Amino acid sequence: MRALTSVVLDTLEAAARARGGPLPAGGPDAVTRRTTALAAPVLPEDGVGGEAALADLVRAVAEGAADPADPACVAHLHCPPLAVAVAAELAGAALNPSMDSWDQAPAAGVIEELTTAALARLVHPDASAPDALITSGGTESNLVALLLAREWAAGGPLRVVTGANVHHSVHRAAWMLGLPAPTVVACSDGRIDPAALDRALTGLAGAPLLVVATAGTTDEGRIDPLPQIARIAGRHGARLHVDAAYGGPLLFSERLAPQLAGLEHAATVTFDLHKLGWQPVAAGALAVADAAMLAPLSLRADYLNADDDTEAGLPDLLGRSIRTTRRPDALKMAVTFRALGRRGLGALVEHCVRTAHEFGRAVDAHPALRRRPGEIGISTVLFRPAVADALSDEAGDAVVAAVRRTLLTEGRAVLGRAVAEDGEGRRRLWLKATLLHPNAATADLLPLLDLVTAAADRAVSEAPASEGTDAPAAERLSP
Repeated sequence: MRALTSVVLDTLEAAARARGGPLPAGGPDAVTRRTTALAAPVLPEDGVGGEAALADLVRAVAEGAADPADPACVAHLHCPPLAVAVAAELAGAALNPSMDSWDQAPAAGVIEELTTAALARLVHPDASAPDALITSGGTESNLVALLLAREWAAGGPLRVVTGANVHHSVHRAAWMLGLPAPTVVACSDGRIDPAALDRALTGLAGAPLLVVATAGTTDEGRIDPLPQIARIAGRHGARLHVDAAYGGPLLFSERLAPQLAGLEHAATVTFDLHKLGWQPVAAGALAVADAAMLAPLSLRADYLNADDDTEAGLPDLLGRSIRTTRRPDALKMAVTFRALGRRGLGALVEHCVRTAHEFGRAVDAHPALRRRPGEIGISTVLFRPAVADALSDEAGDAVVAAVRRTLLTEGRAVLGRAVAEDGEGRRRLWLKATLLHPNAATADLLPLLDLVTAAADRAVSEAPASEGTDAPAAERLSP
């Protein structure tokens, strides 16, 4: 392992230098050619040996990576993992416990129990018997939350009510579970409109109800008005689930945790640590206010949790997930928690939030850029080139899209895209910077602004002239 790990580390370092930026240049076709040259054939007649295979394929993946450790890689909720978490991941992979029976994971099961207990108490500090499950991420957590709500429901099929801002996995979960399509209520400034929610629940009176709110939307980082939503759900006898995959780690910070006031009223809460927790994928959790809610997941398989084994004292792990074979993902979480503590994790979360506000102020001060009006959502900043505003909505959005693709193809920056309301209520396309780097300084991010400006100027100059005019596009469309 020492020899092979040295090959991996040396190759990662060399490949990062060769890539020279947050993304490989040339676009999909160029990446495919370079990767295939190093990786094919994947299944040769005769093997090349471990060190050679590692050197080639790790080089291919690393040179062709979207590197979240690069400050210019800010498109998604895609974090650079902490070194201590990566090291823990290596130990877990080497030991390879399977988290579906005690005799495959004796100590790893204890680590998972300690980790889930800590997460459950973080989310539901006043509950008498909270619990949590380790999941693969927000999609699985939301699926399990809807499954538990479906089993809780009585008197008819569960009706899910949520905002237009909800993550797509909620709609997919309803479909997978055979539930009616969720009722979608209007949002204002990216958040659920409480009055619209109240009306929707009134219209569904008599049915078992689940309200799904969001604490940290994917596109804007918005947090729904949780206290109001909890009160409205309570009046209608509805169960509350909060998808806090993005925003949940604000709880690590004493200063930022009040932004999640009302979360404690949720029956179930999605919580991810491969976002603002800096864990290698996958690292999700579902917290429940009462461990009894997990009873529907109980299952007997004689070779894993026979009744007499359980009665003899062997822990039953099978009901801790909808999956059977599971990786020891709690290990890397536990190592990180113990290494940094709540205060250390809170400081990293605060750094990301502070950097986002500083970056937002830099956008505000830049004459060629415009930030989406309103407050910054957690650590997400939406902005667009000012030249796009001088065009029609369609043409302006095309410029924004072209800027993003140009920077991706050139390997200079990885920016996201989001459609969101402008100050006057029109929906426009914005560039999205999701800032999750635990120690990148604002100064490291400022070159992004000039890259965007230069790419926008090129996109406008190359845009075709509008019909009915002979003026050159660049001259006609200049702000």
